Amino acid sequence: MTIFSKIAAGEIPSYKCAENEEFYAFLDINPLAQGHTLVIPRREEDYFFDLSDDEIGRMMVFAKRVATAIKEAFPCKKVAVVVLGLEVNHAHIHLIPLQSEADADFRKPKLQLSAEVMQETSDRILAAYNATL
Repeated sequence: MTIFSKIAAGEIPSYKCAENEEFYAFLDINPLAQGHTLVIPRREEDYFFDLSDDEIGRMMVFAKRVATAIKEAFPCKKVAVVVLGLEVNHAHIHLIPLQSEADADFRKPKLQLSAEVMQETSDRILAAYNATL
């Protein structure tokens, strides 16, 4: 079981931003920007492009709703969609609020946000997500 599967199952704490029966979204603990969120399928799959076409489609629609919530909670120019997947062997999408393209540079130092700020961030995104239901 991957660390992301344990997070989605509630075995490891996370800052939940959105969920449904198939996907789970939570804050990246090493964010590039406040609101940087990860979207994962609950079903374990290492490589994003090994997901079925239908799963990718449903995951992207879910990610779109989460990105809309991020943009509502943290006004930004756009929300970047990045698929890397080398650091954790579980397919995932990074959603990063952008003011400029430099905000999505994974080489830059990560933010160090307090637990209180992380909780407030996830609460804002979750409230914006739930408002779209």
